[in-house]
Amino acid sequence: MAAIITRSELPEGRPTVTYRTAGDRYVLVEYGAEATVDLCANFFVHEVARRIAASPIPGVRETAPGLRSLLVRFIPRQISQCDLVAALEEVHHQVPPPASLTVPSRRIVLPIAFDDSTSREAVHRYLITIRPDAPNVINGNNIDYVSRYNGFADRDDLYSAILNTEWWNAFTGFYPGLPSLLPLDPRCRITAPKYNPARAWTAEGAVGLGGPCIVIHPLETPGSYQLLGRTLPIADLVRSERSRSLDPVMFLYGDRIQFERVEEGELIELRRQAFEGAYEYRIELGEYSVSEHLAEVSRLSDEVTSRHAEPASAVRKVQIP
Repeated sequence: MAAIITRSELPEGRPTVTYRTAGDRYVLVEYGAEATVDLCANFFVHEVARRIAASPIPGVRETAPGLRSLLVRFIPRQISQCDLVAALEEVHHQVPPPASLTVPSRRIVLPIAFDDSTSREAVHRYLITIRPDAPNVINGNNIDYVSRYNGFADRDDLYSAILNTEWWNAFTGFYPGLPSLLPLDPRCRITAPKYNPARAWTAEGAVGLGGPCIVIHPLETPGSYQLLGRTLPIADLVRSERSRSLDPVMFLYGDRIQFERVEEGELIELRRQAFEGAYEYRIELGEYSVSEHLAEVSRLSDEVTSRHAEPASAVRKVQIP
């Protein structure tokens, strides 16, 4: 069975498509160029997933959107791999070019306490038990490392980059309820290498950065993202009498997250309310216009080029080996 089934060139500004075998019950569909972070490809992925959900393909049981991919689970007795690819190709031709899309998108406002005590505790455990010479730990935290890596003058510039944009949930995965967030304002792009090796412990609600993505941990787990702070619980994977009025996982793909800074004492109180079911999560239904997004990105292109050309020397100084 061939790893690559076929490739397709879609017309009118749509991304290229590569169909890959992923076992005998899955097809992995990849969009656009490899090893790139392309929000337009992600907008296209989301629209394909929505159209399949609205008009199911017989024999398809599940789709899982990724950053620039869609994993499709099918029942071979009901549809062959060849017929599945043909059906997916038909869907792809029905989806408009990304620049023409307006997509469903909720806006979720979450508090964040930067450089909180649980993040420092995770860093401290890492130094003691795993890597005492970790170069990504400065003054007992990851904040100062991320600030230097991105060429910021200080941590307040880093905080501003996180707070001054909405973060697009490109996909939810790796484990249940973990969102991978990208900034919609290109001026707020930040990046950092992951831990090497990974941490053994990360607190639930921790906010971390790995590569270009911010994540929020839905439960206590190991982890490798640089720790930025902490927010509210975002999942209810184990129900209890004091359960929050949430779905098992909060985030849908295509959600937009806006962070608001609070002090740790205030966050602790808000988390108490959330666990007792008294906190009202701030979730607004809405839509997101891709054409307006692209127009704004184009308008800011010169400023973005200037902003991201400066940190190179700082990045080399703190690069993890």
